Amino acid sequence: MKEFWRVVKFTLFSISAGLIEIGTFTLLNEIAHLPYWVSYLIALVLSVLWNFTLNRKYTFKSAANVPVAMMKVAAFYLVFTPLSTGLEHILTMRFGWNEYLVTAINMLLNFVTEFLYQRFFVFGSSIDTNEKAMKEAHEE
Repeated sequence: MKEFWRVVKFTLFSISAGLIEIGTFTLLNEIAHLPYWVSYLIALVLSVLWNFTLNRKYTFKSAANVPVAMMKVAAFYLVFTPLSTGLEHILTMRFGWNEYLVTAINMLLNFVTEFLYQRFFVFGSSIDTNEKAMKEAHEE
């Protein structure tokens, strides 16, 4: 049951990060008229920082070294960002797909792969080790 709630929390935090990403993307793309990839990249970085912070503290309840955990997440995005930016470019520029549809597809891909990566690699050995987790375990 604990893993079910972990997935629920990750989902809710990811939705909030998604709102930050799409809101930022919309402002930069529609109002600032920045190039598509610049808007996408800035929006992605902001959503990653938000999502990482909340999930480390509340979903995975990890006391892991923050810089090390963030470097692991950065490594994920060193692979994911160029691939997703390339996908965005190909689908929007070459095939004329709607920018928001492609962004939504990338957000879904990000959601699934990032949960698995964080669950098993970034926080795998440090899940439920922060103060909040220890207090909850003591209360049970």
